[in-house]
Amino acid sequence: MFDVRCSGSEFRLLYTPPERGEEVVVKRSIIVSLVLLAAVVVQAQREGGAGAGQGQPAAGGRGPSPEQQAAIAKQEALEKATPQLQVTEDVLSLAIPGHTIGEAVGVAKNSKGHLFVFTRSGNVGPARGSTASQLFEFDQNLKFVKQWGPDNYAASFAHTVRVDKYDNVWMTDEGSNMVVKFDPQGMVKLALGRKPEAIDFLERFVERGEKDEVRFPVGTTGTFGRPTDVTWDSSDNIFVADGYSNSRVVKLAKDGTWLKSVGTRGAGNNQFNTVHAITVDAKNNIYVADRGNRRIQVYDADLNFLKSITSAAAPWSVCTSPAPNQYLFSGDGNGKIYKMDLDGNLLGWAQVGKGHGQTTCLVHELHCESDTVLYKGDCSTWTVEKITIKGGGKAASTSTK
Repeated sequence: MFDVRCSGSEFRLLYTPPERGEEVVVKRSIIVSLVLLAAVVVQAQREGGAGAGQGQPAAGGRGPSPEQQAAIAKQEALEKATPQLQVTEDVLSLAIPGHTIGEAVGVAKNSKGHLFVFTRSGNVGPARGSTASQLFEFDQNLKFVKQWGPDNYAASFAHTVRVDKYDNVWMTDEGSNMVVKFDPQGMVKLALGRKPEAIDFLERFVERGEKDEVRFPVGTTGTFGRPTDVTWDSSDNIFVADGYSNSRVVKLAKDGTWLKSVGTRGAGNNQFNTVHAITVDAKNNIYVADRGNRRIQVYDADLNFLKSITSAAAPWSVCTSPAPNQYLFSGDGNGKIYKMDLDGNLLGWAQVGKGHGQTTCLVHELHCESDTVLYKGDCSTWTVEKITIKGGGKAASTSTK
């Protein structure tokens, strides 16, 4: 028989074989329900410390560490000394026939002005929980066009969507450990990473009772560990933020050949605590959101460390506005958006996302349409916002533009 036990931070799903001669029938639905319950508990435990980087209590009721407290105080002082941006927020009216948009965690636009929204919606099948990963396209007038990649194997738990300079659409799915490239017609052209097979999960953790003992492993070639985002340099090399389980950045050639990776779990240079987003500038500098360490680490195109930026609180998303007026934007889960020059100097900030009944995860992905227009997706309000910067802030020095 199955027995569910939870003690402190330990969760156990036990199976006791029947006595000889006793007939036991276990419905598949019961097994699936137990597996889903296990997933919910494990996920809650894993995410319990995620708010610590935002100044929230860490897992187990502990408050921020002394280092985090110092970083929070430094950020507050910096914001007090920096003029706010004057912004307007427009909640976009996005309707899909016969469907309700869920958590709109990913947002991007292509060269035609079409909007792509990657949502945590859908309720089919167990992938450590119900599938929550659907990618929708809207035209320049916000009219629904189509769903991309319906029923695709990598759709498990949505994280971000990006569009490259060729209008290829890339979905990064945290749940399946995959990054998928669609061409402009919606055909799959590249599948990176490998989804854990459901049957393997059941055999290992239910039937054999194994445990995943290493919470933050050293990543291996060919697989990701809850990846979060993707970007490209001018030579079309691919850079993947990897991620929640792994703590690294991966560089791949444009054909998907794995070239290099940098990063382990920690707080030093080339170490990460939740690699949550990634972007690139016109000079091929790579900006990596190291959320738990409250910084953005900067690399060259060969993944050599250049510097750290610590003027954007706990970065949940990063994007650079198009050249020639190129700036670095970042947003944190408390709904603050930061505008910086490419050296990381804070030029202005704004509070957004209020008035929806939510207080956290108010920014999940930013798309920089220009240096004055951003699009924001989040994982709490079920909305996509267009944010227009009307003024405020301070000018960047000419040497950093």
